Amino acid sequence: MFINFPKSNIVVEGIEKVKIPKMIRVKQKYDSNRISDIEDHIVNQIDMYHCDRDWYVGKNIAITVGSRGIPHLDTIVRSICDILKKWGAKPLIIPSMGSHGGGTAKGQQEILAGYNITEESMSAKIKSSMDVIEYGKLEGIPLYCDKHAFECDGIVILNKVKPHTDFRGEIESGLCKMIAIGIGNHKGASAFHSLGFEKFDKFIPIVAQRFLDTKKVVFGVGIVQNAYDDICNIEIIAPQDIIEKEKELLKIAKKKIARFKFNRLDVLMIDEIGKNISGFGFDPNIVGRMNSGLSGFFDILHLQKLFIKGITKETHHNGCGISAADVTTRKCLNQIDWDIVWTNMVTSTQLNGGKIPVYMNNDFDAIRLAIRTCNGIISDNVKLARIKNTMLMDEVEVSESLYEEIMDNSEVEYIEGPYNMNFDIDNNLI
Repeated sequence: MFINFPKSNIVVEGIEKVKIPKMIRVKQKYDSNRISDIEDHIVNQIDMYHCDRDWYVGKNIAITVGSRGIPHLDTIVRSICDILKKWGAKPLIIPSMGSHGGGTAKGQQEILAGYNITEESMSAKIKSSMDVIEYGKLEGIPLYCDKHAFECDGIVILNKVKPHTDFRGEIESGLCKMIAIGIGNHKGASAFHSLGFEKFDKFIPIVAQRFLDTKKVVFGVGIVQNAYDDICNIEIIAPQDIIEKEKELLKIAKKKIARFKFNRLDVLMIDEIGKNISGFGFDPNIVGRMNSGLSGFFDILHLQKLFIKGITKETHHNGCGISAADVTTRKCLNQIDWDIVWTNMVTSTQLNGGKIPVYMNNDFDAIRLAIRTCNGIISDNVKLARIKNTMLMDEVEVSESLYEEIMDNSEVEYIEGPYNMNFDIDNNLI
């Protein structure tokens, strides 16, 4: 459902006096260690993994693939498929992303295609379906697994390990969450989310162990990215080690995550959000705004106003996260499929994530509104930063007054500026 939002006629007293600051581009420095040859690394990991490879001959093995943006995801999945085929198995790729893709088989297969994961590129079958089987219960809540995955002889649980966007725990977003939610499709995701985010840290490991007890999992593939969105860890994990190993990988992921080199900001501009970037469109572990309201995020960034400019092509019109914006534009809202957003929010039980923010007719007025509504500042000295998205945190544009605060930081490097923001004839950023 697309909504044709009407032209905004908001009257903002004093907006004509607001000055948009000149910007300076800086580089933020992080740990840059990464895996340079993904395919070779996976082959080496598999060579060190001890298992009965003769068992795989003739077996149907499912591989879970989620909706998160992982660099070289197609290479990773294809490498796993090739190894399974070398062992004599028949790999089957299963889109495993809960209610994402609008909670439809077609939508989820389209998401995979956007990552270059197709039957042609993988030389393997893909079975996208919302069909599930129930394999147990937790506090009266049914536990589900994708029917086609469960009917296979074994399952490879593959996922990125990272801090979750709504809760804190020893295990957050990763292989165990893929088991508890992703592989359960829309029905499973909805059932598990009914427990509430405040119970996720307790119940995700319990559900993971219940599923591991079925002996369906043959091994796990845990992936960690660094602050530059490069892959720094890929681990092939035996089923009995998945839970403990994920705890270790999460500690690594938390150390690697990008942060701003400042913690106070008047206005943050994000050019694009999307499901390929984070479950909430942007990473709350960087911005400090999330959907659940649980603790662990509020001190990340002290921010007055958030302007979200647009959504990614890869998100397939899913505008989850737009509710966290203080202001956006009519153009951005008109690109969002609200059925998809609200399906996601209903599944998560967090309906506040479906709210529509204040919007202006163009970027120029949206920026001025964000500045105008900040408290305790004058526009000449506004501390403003702009990023493309929360996966690309190495280069940031900052206002002159903010640059003066961070210029002596050894982890910040000047690139260019100051310069004016450029707008087109419609007053949108170029």
